[in-house]
Amino acid sequence: LGRWSPRAFAEDALDEAQVAALFEAARWAPSSSNEQPWVFLYARRPEDRALYLDLLSDGNRNWAGRVPLLVFLAARRTFARNDRPNRHAAFDSGAAWLALALQARRLGLHAHAMGGFDRERAHDALGLDPERYELLVAIAIGRRADPAAVLPPDLQERERPNGRRLTSDFVFEGRLPRDG
Repeated sequence: LGRWSPRAFAEDALDEAQVAALFEAARWAPSSSNEQPWVFLYARRPEDRALYLDLLSDGNRNWAGRVPLLVFLAARRTFARNDRPNRHAAFDSGAAWLALALQARRLGLHAHAMGGFDRERAHDALGLDPERYELLVAIAIGRRADPAAVLPPDLQERERPNGRRLTSDFVFEGRLPRDG
């Protein structure tokens, strides 16, 4: 219940053990035929962070510049064993993202997934063939900071967990109701 996606991050660096724990949690996510189609690319060095930030939309770049760990998540489109299409790749990679996000919370960190980035430029900049890999999200990971100290007023107002739909809005026994 403590998992949410803040924008106010401290610039505190993450140590090697924290970074390794995040990706180790992702490694153990379930996947179809144990394929593990996810690919995580991350940036901590200044030159890599500059590249990753440049790929983000303006709105995300405005707050993500403080984040100590930036990540891109892609899914391999085909099974490694036979090169046939893997229609579960994005679903499985989403499970790996959630494992990483939950591990971040265990470490006292937060992870914020972002869909706002230039996919075409990112494929090229990150060395991902778009025929082989679907670029899914960018992810910001770090410790929370005081929103008043690091965010502009419009983002400070949004710096809280979002509400959620009631389970009765999306969970049904048997069949989906006709009006659903």
